[in-house]
Amino acid sequence: MQNVDLNLLIALDVLLAERSVTGAARRLGLSPSAMSRTLARLRSATGDPLLVQAGRGLAPTPYAEELSGHVHALTRHVLAVLRPATSRLDLASLDRSFTIRAGEGFVELVAAPLMAAVGEAAPRVRLRFVPKPDKDARPLREGLIDLEIGVLGTSAPELRTQLLFRDKFVGVVRSGHPLLGGEGVTPERYAACGHVVASRRGEFHGPVDEALDVLGLKRTVSLVVPGYPDAMRIARCSELVAVVPRSCLGNALITDHTAVLELQSFELPVRTLEFTISAIWHPRMDADPAHRWLRDIIMAVCREAYP
Repeated sequence: MQNVDLNLLIALDVLLAERSVTGAARRLGLSPSAMSRTLARLRSATGDPLLVQAGRGLAPTPYAEELSGHVHALTRHVLAVLRPATSRLDLASLDRSFTIRAGEGFVELVAAPLMAAVGEAAPRVRLRFVPKPDKDARPLREGLIDLEIGVLGTSAPELRTQLLFRDKFVGVVRSGHPLLGGEGVTPERYAACGHVVASRRGEFHGPVDEALDVLGLKRTVSLVVPGYPDAMRIARCSELVAVVPRSCLGNALITDHTAVLELQSFELPVRTLEFTISAIWHPRMDADPAHRWLRDIIMAVCREAYP
């Protein structure tokens, strides 16, 4: 870009709008002679007269008319890039799409209240939820997604995080399942049942099996499904036992043996670690007012759903 002066772009935009050297000079705070010299430089740079005398004013050439809309858009974009970011955000006119990568359980329980809150504040904002097959950080780095919701575990130390809520695994069975009667849920009775496991990778073994191994017990996993909602649906209409995050049970913490959609939950008879669900984003989005607003509203919705 040798010898390119971006000020010429702004001058051309104003000249095409005013179609007058005097009017353009007034808007830009220049003298008419300085504006005439700028027009001469523009003619030299483009190889086109651009504006020619027509009575008392100037008329654009066909090339200038072709440039007009394009130049105006370019000028606005250049000024937006070089102007300091503002913290003001007009939500009523914000027209933007956000892509969020999240697990199926989060989408099923949070997407509707989140969209209601977003729609009330910013009716022209659109949300796109996409599947979460892994914890690859590249989509965040490359701008393919704006935000990720899930458990930390990527290999990208530069990513920013914000805790949304703490979670733990619980067991779920259909209402009236024999496991919940008699002696209650002991490790032995639990291990003796048939089980359905949710695993994106199709794995039969998980944290519960490791805890059972310590006690010398082994459960029978009869079925593996991709997501927690699938496991809950199957447990609701079969004798199989499922393990899901407590957050999957609804918009409030569920106590033992509370029926939810014909399901009953119970504390696992073995110990598994509590885990945290976080919002994860790339640091280049830190200062973006709209992105910051989205993070805040997701936090508010999660706090209400999982107090």
